[in-house]
Amino acid sequence: MKAFRYFTIALGLLNMLGEVYRSVGDGRHIMFVLDDTFLGLALIFSALWFTKDTPPRRAFFAASWGAAAGGIYGSFFSKLLAEDPINSGNLNPTFLTAFLGVFFLISILGVILAIRLPYGDET
Repeated sequence: MKAFRYFTIALGLLNMLGEVYRSVGDGRHIMFVLDDTFLGLALIFSALWFTKDTPPRRAFFAASWGAAAGGIYGSFFSKLLAEDPINSGNLNPTFLTAFLGVFFLISILGVILAIRLPYGDET
């Protein structure tokens, strides 16, 4: 389970850094950066805290993956179904939409895996 925790940390960092890169110099509101920062921090802190398998730590880990799925849902589908050009900041719109789609699918899988982890396994 260590690999899953490390993957969670890497994805949280990628989410935060990607949003900063996307937004710098584009004039996007700071709240668009902060929401991804909070989401990334939840993923990172839950993975770091989940070194010992207790019900509260397991719940926080699964909830952080759920928050990621919920947070990405609106962003992905609003871009996928947009009729007008989207504001993709410093990223190519097609790349951004594809990345969000992959992140959305990974986050759904992350929720399922976090819930289905065997108890007492080395985390």
